[in-house]
Amino acid sequence: MKKILYVALLLFAFVNGQAQILNPVKWTPKIEKKSDADFLITVNGTIETGWHVYSQFTPDGGPLPAELIFHKKDGNYEVIGKATESETKREFNDIFGVDEIFFSNKVAFTQSIKNTNTENEIIQIELAYQVCKENCISETKYFEFNLKTLEAKEIEASAINTQKTIKTDSKVPLVTEKDNSDSETGLGTIFFIAFLSGFAALLTPCVFPMIPMTVSFFTKQSKNRAKGIKNAIIYGLSIILIYVFLGSVITLIFGADALNALSTNVWFNVVFFVLLVVFASSFLGAFEIMLPNSWANKVDQQADRGGIIGILFMALALAIVSFSCTGPIIGTLLVEAASKGGIAPIVGMLGFSSALALPFMLFALFPGWLNTLPKSGGWLNTVKVFLGFLELALAFKFLSNADLVLQLHWFEREIFLAVWIAIFGTLALYLFGKIALPHDSPTSSISVGRLSIGLIVLSFTIYLIPGLWGAPLKLISGFPPPMTYSESPYGVGGAKGGNTISTTVLPDGAHKGPHDIMAFTDYEKGLAYAKSVNKPILLDFTGFACVNCRKMEDYVWSDPKILSILNNEVVLISLYVDDKRELPESEQYVSKETGKTIKSIGNKWSDFQITRYKANAQPYYLILDTKENSLNKAVGYMPDVTEYEEWLQSGIQQFKK
Repeated sequence: MKKILYVALLLFAFVNGQAQILNPVKWTPKIEKKSDADFLITVNGTIETGWHVYSQFTPDGGPLPAELIFHKKDGNYEVIGKATESETKREFNDIFGVDEIFFSNKVAFTQSIKNTNTENEIIQIELAYQVCKENCISETKYFEFNLKTLEAKEIEASAINTQKTIKTDSKVPLVTEKDNSDSETGLGTIFFIAFLSGFAALLTPCVFPMIPMTVSFFTKQSKNRAKGIKNAIIYGLSIILIYVFLGSVITLIFGADALNALSTNVWFNVVFFVLLVVFASSFLGAFEIMLPNSWANKVDQQADRGGIIGILFMALALAIVSFSCTGPIIGTLLVEAASKGGIAPIVGMLGFSSALALPFMLFALFPGWLNTLPKSGGWLNTVKVFLGFLELALAFKFLSNADLVLQLHWFEREIFLAVWIAIFGTLALYLFGKIALPHDSPTSSISVGRLSIGLIVLSFTIYLIPGLWGAPLKLISGFPPPMTYSESPYGVGGAKGGNTISTTVLPDGAHKGPHDIMAFTDYEKGLAYAKSVNKPILLDFTGFACVNCRKMEDYVWSDPKILSILNNEVVLISLYVDDKRELPESEQYVSKETGKTIKSIGNKWSDFQITRYKANAQPYYLILDTKENSLNKAVGYMPDVTEYEEWLQSGIQQFKK
């Protein structure tokens, strides 16, 4: 009777929605005829509140980017250019260590098509995408467009003609209709950082001495004080105009949307790394980066013309003469802004030039303030060297990006942190006066300000050291590679609680999973092992690109109580539904449940989840006995450690009955 009641409860839970196929995006295709041969096809999606669909631009190492696949016969039609997207948003994901680019509420993909065969009537496409909320779903939809009747509809997978296909290349930057990756928050951050960079440039040997010289020139050469103030303000605005123009040129050359792809392009990241190392070397005193002297001479001649044109050329002269100090800062700023895409380079230059121009205007308004300026001296070179160390540290972020995209594991988290510890440790020694560089002035003592900054840098260096043993280092989250991209993902020697079991004693098909928990990625092998040791199975439907799967592993499974259960009381079988490795041809099949062709390992486990458990979201957890019966209700994302422990224990206790 107890067993019957228990089965009834399970059935009730199943029917009541514990296992269900989620479909948070409703798609509507349409086709427009532009000419006899040219067509525009669009797939519009309405996304349920709270869910996100990820863009084609989503960087490698993060959630799965959307992908359009065009099925065709040779000579039927051509795909013109790249698919465009509707408005997107960008947020940094500290789990994956990359920017997520995603759609909320609405999504649209639009593609231009040229029909090359007058007898061709049908275009079929496949849209693969990931949508996430508390759970993640990797989904594929199929659409058919009729060029004669202009009818567009969603179709079953079995109706797709797969003789020939062409994919949009997700690694090549695609053109977007309106990319909102530069949201107000992102642009505000760029402006603020650029503004601070402008103030830093002011405190360099090339710029600082020019403030009193330039302001005095305007106040003395003008017929009256009002004229001097006016000229100084025009001078400041001219500085802003010149640098904003530079940002505009960068945006026009690369394209506002093409810049969006720089953060994930390997070669751009490598080039940026080299550039920043060169900039840093210049600041540290190895050499000076200077524009040709002929440029400065020609601009000086124009500055003598007087009037507004003359003042504009004076501002241009400042930009050229001070380039050896401002060039590396501007270059770094443009690199960082360009990787954000959109109009970020323009906003960056606006912030930088505003900070650079502000003192000239303020001191023209209040010339008495000039007496409060500190005298030029060796401290200006100290500022320059300090910026050089910062540039060098930032350079390795770009090298790390390239390594992450290629998944080479040459520059993992520990190596990144070791480099930063060396850089900031050396900076601390420099600030304490233990190291001298080529352009430093001899000194027998250091100022209180320099000592204070040295102590801050030393404290930061010490803070970084525990990261080598698995500390999360939340203060610099997003700069080093993520925790999972390291030699010892959960701490040296299992310092974060990982199981230190040797790989030599692992059974067939098992490997070290999160926190070194013994895990199987093959259901049959895991089931066989569970039978041999007579333990219940924790069946984990997961994904490499599933954000909340990683959160569960990082923050719930790492708890000592949960970790003990996973190591000792259950057999973990983790099935990755986004594993792209192809199945042997003999193992490929057509799903009876969905009608889709199962070609990859991920397809197999996704179909297994849908067919057997009528669910398609991840994470998705079940506890099974050795006869594959569920011991309690299935659950999804459950960030509460206590609740998750109770759920685990309920299944284990049921197994022991």
